[in-house]
Amino acid sequence: MQASKNLRRIQRISIFFLTLAGCINYLDRSALSVANSMIRGEMGLTASQMGLLLSAFSLAYAFSQLPIGVLLDRFGARLMLGASMFAWSVAQLCAGFVGNLQQFFMARVCLGIGEAPQFPAGAKVIGEWFAVRDRGTPTGIFVASSTIGPALAPPILTGLMLALGWRTMFVVTGVLGMLVALGWYVSYRNRNEVQLTRDEEAYLNHEETAKASAKPLSAVQWRNLFGQTTTWGMLFGFMGVIYMVWLYLTWLPAYLEHERGMSVARAGWVVSIPYFVGTIGMLSSGYVADKLFRRGMAPITSRKWPITVGLIGAALFTVPAALTPSAWLAIVYISLAMFFINLASGGAWSLVSIAAPRQVVASLGSIQNFGGFLAGSAAPVITGVVVDRTHSFVNALIVSAVIAVLSAFAYLFMVRRPIVVDEASHDSPAAPFPAAQHAE
Repeated sequence: MQASKNLRRIQRISIFFLTLAGCINYLDRSALSVANSMIRGEMGLTASQMGLLLSAFSLAYAFSQLPIGVLLDRFGARLMLGASMFAWSVAQLCAGFVGNLQQFFMARVCLGIGEAPQFPAGAKVIGEWFAVRDRGTPTGIFVASSTIGPALAPPILTGLMLALGWRTMFVVTGVLGMLVALGWYVSYRNRNEVQLTRDEEAYLNHEETAKASAKPLSAVQWRNLFGQTTTWGMLFGFMGVIYMVWLYLTWLPAYLEHERGMSVARAGWVVSIPYFVGTIGMLSSGYVADKLFRRGMAPITSRKWPITVGLIGAALFTVPAALTPSAWLAIVYISLAMFFINLASGGAWSLVSIAAPRQVVASLGSIQNFGGFLAGSAAPVITGVVVDRTHSFVNALIVSAVIAVLSAFAYLFMVRRPIVVDEASHDSPAAPFPAAQHAE
């Protein structure tokens, strides 16, 4: 069963804007790390203060996840992602006019709140417009923006910063995001806003593990997500993914400058190398997951194994990256670590779209992202404190490797069955959904 011409058009528009928005998302959140040394010098900040400022985004982002998931499942991705993209772009623009640490902190908090819907919205869009067997590849493409953005960010942002100053850099990226937000809202439509044929409905609903309800998510159903082991496994497991991702995203430019002795200009393009390799890992995650599923592996298992392998592989290459005396060998090890951690990250978002019925996908993705960025918000602070006390990044990198291994165990032993949503939790007397046919 194939998608119709109409569905393929919707799918292409969706993936194009999700990927573009994701690149802008990471371009904006990367700006502070790229300008780390210049901002610290101008504003007189210590490494610990910069770590706190870097964590302001991720902590706000983490705690925004839980309500954002509910809002996405109620109001849809068109409104929520469009409005949030415009809001975070305004916050990015305002960061170019800050005068002290407190103002910068608030701008980063607002950026974190605004960016919160991006990836849960993407998981929801994939769940609405792609059949189960086809969801891995488009998920890998749009989530690859989390590596494409950071790969493009250093040379682009460094060029803007050196030519126009770090403040203008923030203003330009803010305006760019506003334009993309308007394009998304004009071009995209939620599934319930499009009249579909029977064949199109049959394609989209084929191989669903549970029937999706047309009713809005209830508060009882949302709370019941926390009563399932799979939810907690995804929450704890994603902690290791985002801790390592966020450590590299926030501190890699400074690491190359201070630990490896590179200039700002050289670090600006060298830091792109691991992210380009990470993009290959992200794109591979979707391909591998779809391939395993089509060969008969259960949906949950086809996503879980790439995640587990990715986390362990990332840990194995992070340790020698920390210990090698060679700067360029460190880049090779970091690049391989980025390949594997992004293999895990892509698999985690692909897991969201097949682990639960369509009406709770955004909520489940937000719960997963909450756990991830709760841990991710600790990464810059812990790294900053370690650097201040030891004047080295070695121990900080080893800590991230240990956390990655522990998270792999969470996926391996806790994520075993699909999420079951009880339809009787609505006010109607409907019977609960049957359990999905494909458990591990």
